Amino acid sequence: MLSNIKYLTVIAALVVGALVVVHNLNLEKRITSLSEQVDILNSMAQIDKVRVERMNKALAVLNRYNPAMPYNQKLAIANEITDATFKFTNLDVDLICATITHESAFSWDPQVVSQAGAMGLMQVMPATGKFLADIEGVHWTSAGRVLFDPVLNIRLGSRYLSSLIELYDVDGGLAAYNGGNRRAQMWLAQNKAKGVLYHETQQYVPAVLSLYAEFRTN
Repeated sequence: MLSNIKYLTVIAALVVGALVVVHNLNLEKRITSLSEQVDILNSMAQIDKVRVERMNKALAVLNRYNPAMPYNQKLAIANEITDATFKFTNLDVDLICATITHESAFSWDPQVVSQAGAMGLMQVMPATGKFLADIEGVHWTSAGRVLFDPVLNIRLGSRYLSSLIELYDVDGGLAAYNGGNRRAQMWLAQNKAKGVLYHETQQYVPAVLSLYAEFRTN
């Protein structure tokens, strides 16, 4: 009888021990899960913080050059610029804003058109815009409907600028954005010698870079 009691006691102890181990494992898993959830929430909070900071930078530039623009449109533009910086890691708010500022002749007017026919905030040519729209999944109805929409214009223009910077770095990318790939390639191949770029592009690159440097310090 005593032997059976000892046997049952040992079994009970083993069962209790096993339950304690299972409980501890479950507790450890729950703690790990909670820790992971906290990390996710912290990451999301950090992303939100960065997004707000980037949107505020874009809004500050926009308010400087086109304060009369409706506030809802300003928010939509700032949001699209911010989205572009997350989507294209070689772009930041200051560079996009510098490009828009110069391309729109410091007006930030979504309806601006150049003598060559480039349209909207980032001065996208219709043929280029149609090509980019297909890549971005933007429904192309007409040049006016798409390129005069500031959100779509920035989406397409940012895609184009990012692809050129990826090929030629920032200054070469800006040269290609303004004067075309061929001239930019020749310019870089000749160590950025004077006289290779078109006169307009020769002035364009340092002008945008100057704005870029200015916006980065603010």
